[in-house]
Amino acid sequence: MRGTPVPSLHIPASVVGITTGPREHAVDARWLMAYAAALGETAPEYLDTTRPGGLLAHPLFPVCYEWPLALDVRARALPDEVALHGVHATHRLTVHRPIRAGDRLSTTATVATLEPRAPGAYMVLRLETADAAGRPVTTTDYGSLYLGISCDPSPSPPPLSPEGRGQGEGAPEPPGPPAWTTEVAISPTLAHVYTECARIWNPIHTDRAVARAAGLPDIILHGTATLALAVSRAVGRHPRGPAAPVRSLGCRFGAMVRLPSRLVVRGRASEPTPEGTRIRFDALVESGQLALRDGVIALAE
Repeated sequence: MRGTPVPSLHIPASVVGITTGPREHAVDARWLMAYAAALGETAPEYLDTTRPGGLLAHPLFPVCYEWPLALDVRARALPDEVALHGVHATHRLTVHRPIRAGDRLSTTATVATLEPRAPGAYMVLRLETADAAGRPVTTTDYGSLYLGISCDPSPSPPPLSPEGRGQGEGAPEPPGPPAWTTEVAISPTLAHVYTECARIWNPIHTDRAVARAAGLPDIILHGTATLALAVSRAVGRHPRGPAAPVRSLGCRFGAMVRLPSRLVVRGRASEPTPEGTRIRFDALVESGQLALRDGVIALAE
């Protein structure tokens, strides 16, 4: 993935540290169930409101309440002509405690790092979410590449939390062949359903005219939807299934996922670690190109 240079467009180092928020969100059962249903989930953990202990949030649900903050901070940091060149490149999530129906959460977004890469400017937004008592709930490092755009490097990137190290951007390819492989059918309307259920609106995923004007061949599936589908398959193979306690996850994004199409998700055997269990995975589009690479899920004991 390499962008055509746009000499007149440049991101200065002064964008690092720009912050927006906090913005509050009310999480209810309807939103939790809608997000899971958009992914084709049928497990009672995600859908049965009579379940003892209540509903569980899908591991990727945080993207739902983070998206408005990502838009807010980009609007402050980047002009529209630069933002149009952005693609989701990396994703790293740390879950400090489970999300529950009834939570009132507050999210803040900050431009954490900026550095030049061969394809363009790589910028990481840090999205930090806390509950009504101020306790941390989730932290996400959302990395975007602005293809063909130059930038100044940020003075010094903030350190990763221990939960985030070695996940997503920069994680090594797992050794050996996959232990399992499964296909996921991508329906023609999945991007539309995901948009409405996740409440993530970006017209390149649902409006062909907008997608083509942005230089895409057609509408494409959201990167977070692709990651969520792969995470569902990986977690589903754990003995505890959706109840497995996800502590963190991450990946790098690659090839676009077209609609309709098929996604092939591959995983390695679970690895024990001092903190719990690690699951490595990736996903390929129909051409064999990697849509997701270096995928890692860490489960608590």
